[in-house]
Amino acid sequence: MIVTDLKHIEHQVSMTDALKKGIDFLMRPDIHLLADGREDIDGDRVFALVQRYETIETDAPKFEYHRKYIDIQYIVSGEEVIGWAPADRMKVTEAYDGDKDICFGIIPEGEMTPVYLKGGQLAVLYPEDGHAPKLAAGRPSHVFKIVVKVAVN
Repeated sequence: MIVTDLKHIEHQVSMTDALKKGIDFLMRPDIHLLADGREDIDGDRVFALVQRYETIETDAPKFEYHRKYIDIQYIVSGEEVIGWAPADRMKVTEAYDGDKDICFGIIPEGEMTPVYLKGGQLAVLYPEDGHAPKLAAGRPSHVFKIVVKVAVN
C-alpha cells in the first residue's frame, strides 16, 4: 500500500503504462465534473469508478481485497478513513468472486491500521492489501472519490 498526495505519486510508484494511464486520468482538469459511474480509460485494463457517498461509523469494518486489479483510491473532496491490513489476515466472510474480483471479510480487533485521506490524497492498494473503505474520519461526511482499477497482468 502506498499513501500520498496525487502530485507526488509519480515519484513513489513503479510507473507501468497502465498505472500511468490511471494517474493521468486523475490529473484531468475536469475531474470535478465527472458523473457517478464507470469511466473507461483503457477498456477492462484500466477504468475508473466515480463515487459520491456518505462515510459510515462502524465498530466492524467490512474488509475486501482484489486479485485481478490494483486500486488507486483517490479522494477528490471530503475525508475518510480506509482500514488497512494484510489480506492474509482477513477472516473470509464471503468467498472470492472471480467475476466481480472481490473477497470480503473481517480483520481481528486491533489489527487494522487506519489510513486517513482527504481531498487530493490517494491510496494505491495491491492484491495483498486488505482494505475497508468509506469509514468516517471522526464523524460521517460526504466524499467524492474516484477508484481507478488497474489490471495486474
